[in-house]
Order: sequence, then C-alpha cells, then structure tokens
Amino acid sequence: MTLRTRYEFTLPRGYVDREGALHRQGVMRLATARDELEPLRDPTISGPDDPRLTVVVLARVVERLGALELVTTHEIEGLFAADLAYLQDFYGVINFGTPAEVEEFLAGQDDVAAVAPAAPAAVEEPTPAADVPDAGFVPSARPARSAIEELPAETR
Repeated sequence: MTLRTRYEFTLPRGYVDREGALHRQGVMRLATARDELEPLRDPTISGPDDPRLTVVVLARVVERLGALELVTTHEIEGLFAADLAYLQDFYGVINFGTPAEVEEFLAGQDDVAAVAPAAPAAVEEPTPAADVPDAGFVPSARPARSAIEELPAETR
C-alpha cells in the first residue's frame, strides 16, 4: 500500500487572476510539520491565532491552481471567501481525516464538479446582484466545518 500525498480539488467559485482567467482545479499536498511551524517564524504572523496563518500555510501546500504552477499568499488572499473556506476544509480532511472521510469528501467534490456550470474563459464586468441570481454557484455536499482543537502546551 502506498501513501497518497497529493489530492486534486475543484474550488466552488475559482480564483480570478489579473488577466481575468478563472482557475478552479488545483492540487494540494499533505502538510508536513515544517509547513505548520515555519509560518510561525514569519514576522507578519503574530501567533497561532493570527488569521493570516491560514493563508501562509495554504500557500505552502497548494501546489497548483489552474494554470498557475506557483501559488503564493497573493493568490490565496485573492480567493473568494467560499473558496478559502473550502480549502480550509479540504486541508483539514486530507491531513486529519480518516480514509473514509477523505473518500467521502472527494466523492462529494466530484458530485459538485459534475453539476457545476462550465466556467467562462474570462470574467465579465459584474452585473448588479438584484438583476441576476447567483446561478453559477453550486453549494457543495461537503461535511460541515468543524473546529480543530489546539492541545494545551502541558499535554504535548
């Protein structure tokens, strides 16, 4: 049996780059201890509760996003909130979930990707929300978000 260390994902909305191209498919690898510890040494991170910590960790483990071979904090910060939440959930499941939970999450992702409408090649100017319903967003069948508890220092 081999250990799977890379997982493909499809973002609910997608990252829109400077040229207007939409990037929805990507690859995330399993995190290492260094991926979680090294960002704490970053002077822009104030501690383990700093919200930016999530952005820095995700930038380390997302290996590809659409046509982008290099994913930095800039791209992660540019994600829509739904996509950031999805990547946080994805990270939690592949790194801390049971094999059954991983398979369930991936199957739910495939179901959502199969019914999602095709994305346009370029993003058009936004239309006022009152005029057009959000027909392009398909809610995912992913499990509900759960908090990851930090172990008290004396039990580590």
